[in-house]
Amino acid sequence: MTLAGAGVTLHNCLAAADQLGRDGIRARVLDLYSLKPIDTQALLEAASATGDRLVVAEDHYPAGGIGSAVLEAFNDAGHPVRISHLAVRDLPGSGTPEQLMKAAGISADRIAEAAREVLSA
Repeated sequence: MTLAGAGVTLHNCLAAADQLGRDGIRARVLDLYSLKPIDTQALLEAASATGDRLVVAEDHYPAGGIGSAVLEAFNDAGHPVRISHLAVRDLPGSGTPEQLMKAAGISADRIAEAAREVLSA
């Protein structure tokens, strides 16, 4: 399983990888700090090494962000993958950063859950 994020979601991906590891699921984490240019080679290598299964998590709306860039990179390379794209789809109210990430569906717990869903599909 490959988990990919940037900024705060990178930290959530690392925490999710730890959670998965406790369950015997190995996860590779990619820091997608640069979208332009996106590191297509690193994405392809990670996908190939992890059964072409990815979870991409970003801390803003899905359009035009990390998930879009990742999907475009795989599409342009002609490399089919199974991806779960976690992004903010509704703006939660107020709360702590942890509460807001949980409400937005981009917490470490949600990333680990998405990884399990991708693996079982």
